[in-house]
This record gives sequence, C-alpha cells and structure tokens, in this order.
Amino acid sequence: MGLGRSRAFLMMASTIIYPHMTAFDAAHPVPFYAIGTPGQAWGPLEIELWRSRQRRQRSHRQDVLRVIDRLRDRFEVQDYGEVVYADERYPLQAVRVGDWRSDRPAVLVTGGVHGYETSGVHGALHFLEHLAQAYAGPLRLLVVPCVSPWAYERIHRWNFHAVDPNRSFRLPSPAAEAAALMELVEPLDGQFVAHIDLHETTDTDESEFRPAKAARDGEPFVPGTIPDGFYLVDAQPAFQRAIIDAVAQVTHIAEADAQGALIGSPQVDRGVIRYPLREWGLCGSVSSARYTTTTEVYPDSPRTTPQACVRAQVVAVCAALDFVLAQD
Repeated sequence: MGLGRSRAFLMMASTIIYPHMTAFDAAHPVPFYAIGTPGQAWGPLEIELWRSRQRRQRSHRQDVLRVIDRLRDRFEVQDYGEVVYADERYPLQAVRVGDWRSDRPAVLVTGGVHGYETSGVHGALHFLEHLAQAYAGPLRLLVVPCVSPWAYERIHRWNFHAVDPNRSFRLPSPAAEAAALMELVEPLDGQFVAHIDLHETTDTDESEFRPAKAARDGEPFVPGTIPDGFYLVDAQPAFQRAIIDAVAQVTHIAEADAQGALIGSPQVDRGVIRYPLREWGLCGSVSSARYTTTTEVYPDSPRTTPQACVRAQVVAVCAALDFVLAQD
C-alpha cells in the first residue's frame, strides 16, 4: 500500500491506531497518539487497549519496600493503605522520622506521585537512608517515597485506570493513590510547616504523556517545550530561592525561554514558576503547610546523570528542612 492510500485509509478509520507517535510529514506536524479517534475522548475499550500496552519494567517491592524494610530499626514504618488493580496488590508505606508525640515542626516529603519520575522515589529513599536521622531531633518528618507503585513499575505517569494521580488531589478523588495519601495526611492537618513534593520533567512528557492526555480527552495536541534544568513550582520566594541556591551547587538550573517562561508558565524568580495547586488537584495542595514546593528535575539533559538527579532531589529536601529550621 502506497503512502497516499495508507494515509487515506488511516484518516477514514473509525478507531485510529497508528505506529506509536508518528507524524505524517512536515505539512502535518502534530502527531496523533497511537490509540483513539481524534476529537473523541477515550471510552472503556481505548483505556483497556492502553492498559494492555503497559509492561512491568521494574519492581516496587525490590526497589522501594525492601529499602523501607531496612529502616525499621531506626524509624517507624506506617502502612497507610493498599492499591489493588486486577490481581496485583501494592502496599502503601510511609516513614515517620523524629518524635511524633512532640510539638516539633512537621514536614511532609512525597515522591513518586508520578511513578515514572524515578529520581523523586530514589531521592526520598536516599534521604531516609543517609540523612534523615540528622533531622530527627529538631523536626518531625513524614516521608512517602512512592505514592504510585503501579505506575512506578511501568514507568508511567498514570495509574491503572489512565488517571493522573497528580490531578486527583480533590474530593472525591478519581485516583486511589491520591485518596490514600489524603487520608494519611488529613488527621495531621495544621501540623505541617512544609511540604516538598519530588518530581521530574522528562522528554517523554512531550513525546508520550501530553499526546496521550490529548488523545484520552479528545482534544488536539499542542506541542510545547521542555526546560533543560532544575526548576521549582510554587510561591514563598525566600523558601524557593534557598532551595534553588542549594541545588545550583549540584546541577544546573533551568533558564526561561524567550517569552520569560518555563514549560509555558511565567518565571517568577530564577528557576521558579507557579501553578494553581488546589484548582488543578496537585499533590502540593494536600497539606495546609506554610512552605510548599514541587521539585522538577530534568533527567534527559546531556549535562546530568541519574546519580546527579537523585542528588539534586536530596539537596532540595535538605535545603527545605534547613530553611524551616532557620525560621525558629
């Protein structure tokens, strides 16, 4: 079948399944996603087809739970729920550091809300293994290294139901992962002075996840750009600046584009943008903490390494905690 006939056939198909992320030519630059019909939101059949393409590529039990188990002689490990998808069950675990019977300032650290953002998960675990003990005296820490274990194993943004947990921190929540974290945090509302949520911005955001979202929602895909470097999301200028200054010692900070923006949002300070956290249902809104930040590491940069990305997350957590301590 020639190119012209093939194109015509695909354009007439009622359900279009293209080779993954293919653009036809320069005159048709916006790629169609591999699943769905342009302009029509996915139904159960498309979601099932999408799910059938997700392959388990790593082990939450080996990479995360095994590390947490090693911490039980130093910290309290809390089982705060379980997500069950088909015949798979994933324990949800948090680690408490410090004396939670005291009134010392409490800080929440979350990783793996998007399971494919690896350095957030491993940054939280590295912090727990090697540095958390130093903060156990003056602070109380609640660390949740991997909020979304199903997505972690499949290196994906969404959960089993093609729902983004980081747009689901609202009631009622459409994501079990977000609902479980909200239930964990709710009894502690008012106790957290800070929340650090560890994320990445990757090239696959533009090549896979944003096109998939557009297809899922029946919307056109509008290409964007990916910043090269580390940046933060939220307000509180002094808090964000302290983190940026610390992370700049271990990796490069993203620079604004020609429009003065990072990933389509105006830069409000060096390496800092703002999102409407609660309106979008983001994890950063899960607590009423005075100081909140969402880290964004760029692991696909030729100027960094996986190890440097984990180190940037750890440095961000420590800088946030040091800032909190300096306020007393």
